[in-house]
Amino acid sequence: MTIFNIALILLVFVIGMLLLIFYINKNKNAEVENEVEQDDKTYTLEKMREYVKKRLDEITKVNLYDIGLSEEELKRRKNKKYALKKALKGCTYGDINDKKYVKELISDILEKEYGIDETNISRAIPFDIPSLLSPQDKFDILLYMYKKEFGYEALTELIRRYNLASLKYIQGETKPSYVITADEISDIFEKESVVLNFRDKLEIVVQRLYQHYKGYSSIDEIRDMNIDGVSGGVSGLPESFLNQVAQSGTNDYIQQVTEHKVPRACDSIWIFFEGKSIRLAFLSFGSESELKRVCQNIYKYNNPGQLSDTNGYKINEMKDGSRVVVVRPSMSETWAFFVRKFDVKRATVEQWTGNMQGKEKAIDLLKYLVKGARIVSITGEQGCGKTTLLMGLIENIYETMNLRITETAFELHLRKVYPTRNILSMRETDTISGQECLDVQKKTDGSVNIIGEVATDPVASWMIQSAQVASKFTLFTHHAKTFPDLVTALRNSMLRAGVFKNEKTAEEQVVQVLNFDIHLKKDFRGRRYIERVTECIPVKDTSEYNYDYRTEKNMDDKWVKFFDNATTYFTKVTEQKLYVYQNVLEYVDGEYQLTNKISDENIKEMRQNMDETDAIEFDKFIEENWGKTVKTRKK
Repeated sequence: MTIFNIALILLVFVIGMLLLIFYINKNKNAEVENEVEQDDKTYTLEKMREYVKKRLDEITKVNLYDIGLSEEELKRRKNKKYALKKALKGCTYGDINDKKYVKELISDILEKEYGIDETNISRAIPFDIPSLLSPQDKFDILLYMYKKEFGYEALTELIRRYNLASLKYIQGETKPSYVITADEISDIFEKESVVLNFRDKLEIVVQRLYQHYKGYSSIDEIRDMNIDGVSGGVSGLPESFLNQVAQSGTNDYIQQVTEHKVPRACDSIWIFFEGKSIRLAFLSFGSESELKRVCQNIYKYNNPGQLSDTNGYKINEMKDGSRVVVVRPSMSETWAFFVRKFDVKRATVEQWTGNMQGKEKAIDLLKYLVKGARIVSITGEQGCGKTTLLMGLIENIYETMNLRITETAFELHLRKVYPTRNILSMRETDTISGQECLDVQKKTDGSVNIIGEVATDPVASWMIQSAQVASKFTLFTHHAKTFPDLVTALRNSMLRAGVFKNEKTAEEQVVQVLNFDIHLKKDFRGRRYIERVTECIPVKDTSEYNYDYRTEKNMDDKWVKFFDNATTYFTKVTEQKLYVYQNVLEYVDGEYQLTNKISDENIKEMRQNMDETDAIEFDKFIEENWGKTVKTRKK
């Protein structure tokens, strides 16, 4: 072998080693550190968000086997990579723990790699110059400071302390509304005299970066708070309308829209707080694309399917049990979402009576209805608290009874509150109907059947079925305004579902299973209370046909008897009253008043379903409020 060949081999070997070292160093740099080119925009939120997104993408995609790590270090980094991938996926579902993990990693990247410190952090958000802070900046700072002290009650405490949930007039509007304005946030910010250290500032910046990367934009922290719900895209001008305005050439209006004097759909953020829908006029998603991004991500927990133009809505739950409904064009005029939260730990019957007079009687009545195994409906308009009251009533069901729950989307989550009780919830899926769920439940030794919401005809038929044969008693919610409306709606649902063909027969089935209706009311100020408790009393038809015409001697008398029977027949098939109803509790001038006495038949059946202690207390309750009644021994 010549010297030339040897030199050539050595040269190739050296070049190969250099390329290998370069490749290894490149991967190490991708895993450990990237140089940050600094300029005037280095510490803006946009630049930092781009860098964080790039780094997290590199960490999750780097090939650890090419770096030359030891076995122990390889295992450690594989676990870290897996944990990050899991957290990045879970935080989009509303998982608080995954959100904390991702935010801590972003904070480390900014401090250790990006070089953010006390001197340059104010370039992202001008913390040191309050006059330059936007309303959103001020709100984020306030919410962060309150969260440090009050946790997830922060927003509730802020609203109550400054009476933000009150009717008010705002400029340009002739009628009062529930709205929180930018001026109110600025006034509160000045009164609070906020002092932030570097760690506080960094946490606020990290949250701002996170919410536009993996979070839910401007509502990200609000969604986590203990409020009744949050929605977006439900007010303001749709994008399609803005395009029409632009084509029409209405310059003045276009200028107003451009200057954000006219709210757009992406400026629409509302919260549902203590029965009131409140518009957050100081917050915005910023663009239609950001609102669209939130709508496309907020419903994804447990892979419910794709939201598309063909399937223009999705109903699902989030990781924390919140119910989420998302709609999109062309089904709706804009992208929109509705998140409803149900605080099962705080749901009690007592919270519905407040400090009103007669509340003790109202509480006792509701408890005895459940302990007495009555079939009870809870009615009222949307947002009046039907589901929350239903959760409160369940507390009074005897521990020995097994609960079986049918829902459109999981909302009650009773096992979080009663982990030792026998409870199973089921819901419809794309392949399993509600009827099949009910058929399965009949074979699961259930005592109490709970239907989250009777909103469709098939669900109404399930309710009647379960009340008749599938359980000891049933609880359900409905949107009826009056008791006759409830009976009529259930009857019509039975007819439309094809269960019955005759109106009278369908109505008979409804009134035979329906014992009591609790109707909730929400007034225009958002105050919620129990308006009435109504008892349904089926009317038994005692009229009978007679055959006296056989004993009559002449034809005239026979005709009289015949027409008596004809009258009885037409009464049965036409205007016969199948039920009567009476209010046993009413809300009158700020006071709960017990009115009509519960029927003797219901009293007897209620007593038979109670244990000895409750039966004695129930007898005292009846005697104190309506006088003595005939007692029947328990079977």
